[in-house]
Amino acid sequence: MSELNYQSGFGNEHASEAVPGSLPVGRNSPQRVAHGLYAELISGTAFTAPRAENLRSWMYRRQPSVVVGGYAPLAQPFLKTGAREGAAAVPPDPLRWAPLPLPEAPTDFVEGLRSMAVNGDPDAQVGMAAHAYLANRSMARRAFVNADGELLIVPQQGRLAITTELGRLDVKPGEIVLIPRGLAFKVALPDGSARGYVCENYGAALRLPELGPIGSNGLANPRDFLAPVAAFEAEEGAYEIVKKFGGRLWTAQQAHTPFNVVAWHGNLAPYKYDTAHFMTIGSISFDHPDPSIFTVLTSPSDTPGWANVDFVIFPPRWMVAEDTFRPPWYHRNVMSEFMGLVLGQYDAKPEGFKPGGSSLHNAMVPHGPDTEAFAKASGAELKPHKLDHTLAFMFETRWRLLPTEFALRGSGALDKGYADCWRDLQDNFQPTP
Repeated sequence: MSELNYQSGFGNEHASEAVPGSLPVGRNSPQRVAHGLYAELISGTAFTAPRAENLRSWMYRRQPSVVVGGYAPLAQPFLKTGAREGAAAVPPDPLRWAPLPLPEAPTDFVEGLRSMAVNGDPDAQVGMAAHAYLANRSMARRAFVNADGELLIVPQQGRLAITTELGRLDVKPGEIVLIPRGLAFKVALPDGSARGYVCENYGAALRLPELGPIGSNGLANPRDFLAPVAAFEAEEGAYEIVKKFGGRLWTAQQAHTPFNVVAWHGNLAPYKYDTAHFMTIGSISFDHPDPSIFTVLTSPSDTPGWANVDFVIFPPRWMVAEDTFRPPWYHRNVMSEFMGLVLGQYDAKPEGFKPGGSSLHNAMVPHGPDTEAFAKASGAELKPHKLDHTLAFMFETRWRLLPTEFALRGSGALDKGYADCWRDLQDNFQPTP
């Protein structure tokens, strides 16, 4: 992939032009835009949202996005939306899946989406979906627009070259990409194939969490989020537009590229972020802190502190706490946790949880270290130790996540013996010294 330029800063007022003089000066929508371009606004929030939360960008493009043919239904049986399409009668068991194999037939990013767990309702702007993606074909003259929610893409295997209306983002495993709701994009595969995870967020736009007592520095820094610079496709020819709208896919044909934005400015943008830049916070005395200290992005709900979606990572970090059980403790949580592993080993599950795999622990479902991890951590000499060459993450949500039919029966990846990893935890109670 060629080296790209980027603009720095999450939520900043960005401005970029591929042709000098394309951006209007002192106004957003002049009577005649320079170079014969059209002005078009994309809004990520209501017009009257508070200024600090208002998201919008102005685009100056060769043709507006209204120039598109009528839409027809497009079948994608593995893509599910909202709680209505999950398996509601699933018992409160911990669930785990092996890595999904890459497809043999030619499959692009849209065709390769596999919904694993869903909740909420995009029409009510509540909830999320956890998907896997499996692809071995680039999207050439095809673009995807998700009108239901924004997409947080977590590559696990293979690089992605993502073209958006506002410019291009090159991303590799260890990095993440955030695509705003309603923005057209396409995915090319420099390595020929790719696998990863997607959080589809129907609620409030993901943002950086408040830092509270941490202070002004820590976790993910805004400047480390990179937005694209303006770039447009010059090649002539038709495009297929695939739109996700109301939980279904629709397809239309248009005679030109949707990636024809010559200049843009605003604070609604796609971003990439390298998780290696995350500043971890942890205990330097005793006890294992709550995993909320690893929150990268959050989508708040109407209840403060109880998120619609949190994106949490577990990157390389030092463990130094004394007289402490260092892995995550056994717990039940009001939040539902969909977890994935990008690389390496997760410290609470040294066996059985593989890169590319996933797990689901719903609200109040007990979980924690397996027997091996408990025994090792209970008897370890507590010297400073670095967890290295690892990256796990969670999509955490206040709503119950319902696994899909594909996840339960169609994928062939469900670990039916997952609960056995705790079977050998013994009752070691000794009532007398």
